Amino acid sequence: MPRLLHIDASVRPEESVSRAVAASFREAWTGEVVHRDLAARPVPHLTRDGVSARGVDPAEHSAEQAVAAFLQEELIGELLSADAYLFAVPMYNYSIPSAFKAWIDQILIPGRTQGGTPEESPLHGRPATLIAVRGGSYAPGTPREGWDFAEPYLRTVLADCLGLDLHVIIVEMTLAETVPALADFRDHRRRSIEQAHAAAAERARGLVLQHA
Repeated sequence: MPRLLHIDASVRPEESVSRAVAASFREAWTGEVVHRDLAARPVPHLTRDGVSARGVDPAEHSAEQAVAAFLQEELIGELLSADAYLFAVPMYNYSIPSAFKAWIDQILIPGRTQGGTPEESPLHGRPATLIAVRGGSYAPGTPREGWDFAEPYLRTVLADCLGLDLHVIIVEMTLAETVPALADFRDHRRRSIEQAHAAAAERARGLVLQHA
């Protein structure tokens, strides 16, 4: 039975579009799931002890290094033991939530989870789905084209560094219901969300069939 590592990064347990679209994926997924909710259980930011512990024999760890290393081993174990990945990540202030960046800093280790090339990563070719949610639009030709520092960064980390076979589902204009300046885009918001739910369910069903 395939194992899915599902990570939610939204700070909102309710009314989160990224969580809702991820739920549509989960409803169509029939395998095992390891779910890490970074709002309910935040991962601490990487510390000096966490970095230094990587180059020290565990028998020689200080108490602080041992604690940091234990957390990293837990997170890396979840990552390496999964067959597929679901990342639900909203855009905060034109980038990713700091909680998700903290998770990345804990698991992205050259020579262990990151190879010199994507093909050299131990995760190479494993399917990953990124649900990228943003309140506006940063598409070519929009007023804030080039302000999206979330999706390009995540593509670099997840596909180029970890070697994952990345599929991105974008949801945009989610703030059209609450921001007056975006009121003209409410229909666009609705269509974007509907399409994302359908795409997430279809993606999950396809991955289940691949592992059957």
